[in-house]
Amino acid sequence: MKDEDSGNRLGSYLRARRALVTPERAGLPPGGNRRVPGLRREEVALLAGISPDYYLRLERGRDRNPSPQVLTSLARVLQLDDVEQTYLLGLAAPRPRARRRRRAEHVPARVRQLLAHLQVPAFVEGRTFDVLDSNPMAVALSPRLRAGQNRLLSFFLDPEEQAFQQDWDEAAAGFVAALRTTIGDDTDNPRFVELVGELALNSQRFRTLWARHDVRDLTGGTTTVHHPVVGELRLHRDKLPIEDVLLVVYYPDKDSDSDEKLHLLAALSSTGTASEGSCNVAKSGGPGSTSGGWSSCCQGTRRPGSE
Repeated sequence: MKDEDSGNRLGSYLRARRALVTPERAGLPPGGNRRVPGLRREEVALLAGISPDYYLRLERGRDRNPSPQVLTSLARVLQLDDVEQTYLLGLAAPRPRARRRRRAEHVPARVRQLLAHLQVPAFVEGRTFDVLDSNPMAVALSPRLRAGQNRLLSFFLDPEEQAFQQDWDEAAAGFVAALRTTIGDDTDNPRFVELVGELALNSQRFRTLWARHDVRDLTGGTTTVHHPVVGELRLHRDKLPIEDVLLVVYYPDKDSDSDEKLHLLAALSSTGTASEGSCNVAKSGGPGSTSGGWSSCCQGTRRPGSE
């Protein structure tokens, strides 16, 4: 992985989380002439009940096997939640010498059948956030949900995606935290290395978030997006694990304004009108006109045999 945590992941995580806890949050006086944004090493050691020298060894990777009790104390001082504490404990766990080869990701046939029958946007996502398959409604919602796209790269490098998301900045933080959780100890996975390297090279926001070492579970939620044809949509998002992949489904509250708009989008996409409208928005300089992605969906949202 293209950062220092590939050789000393525990120390990197401790440093990153220490920088996020202010003395005030830890119950300490702020003091003057502080050279670090968060807690000093000796302050963390004092609050955790361990020696400063031992804590220094942990951060510098000289001690890779702290006890669960020590890690639990550090988690308390660093104010980690349950997910973050579990991640911290995992960093100190011994790594297996021989790893089982991962099977190539594939979309089960029954999931392809399910996608074809769903009347709401749905797609299948791989472990590295590649879109493996999607239904026409997903492509009508966003051409970046077409099979073959990578959601991480689209999210951080495509201006249309930034215009599409109502709160892109908050969503970006959650996305990077989910990436950290997904990678786990698989830091030498070539695909992860490639993605992190490309994003770190081309996105300042990604670099900033990656340095925080946030972790978060891969869960669903509710999001608001701005579609260039039907306008604002408030959609629930569920992620359902099936074998080695995730089925992601977007759906609105029944009989809501977003429900009506989604039905309109379905009607338009079945005739290609939604695609044409999207192209017109892009040509006129409306939302997401910079990358041409909406123009590219002119073919993607037509049903097979409609030409």
